[in-house]
Amino acid sequence: MNAKLLTTQQAADYLNVSKAFLERDRWAGAQIPFIKVGARAVRYQPATLEAFVQSRVKKSTSDQCVPARKLREK
Repeated sequence: MNAKLLTTQQAADYLNVSKAFLERDRWAGAQIPFIKVGARAVRYQPATLEAFVQSRVKKSTSDQCVPARKLREK
């Protein structure tokens, strides 16, 4: 595996979301896959983040989507 693993902050910067958004996502069941590397350390693979972004691409505003607020409610 040659890809550099990203910290939560780096992944948040990549996705243009807050670090807290990714933390809530993990607590809510993780729509965005992550890697645990120790008791507390969490890392993200750039390819996985890109795959998540591509899975969210829509062609119309009427396409089904899980709103971000659903992640916050859990």
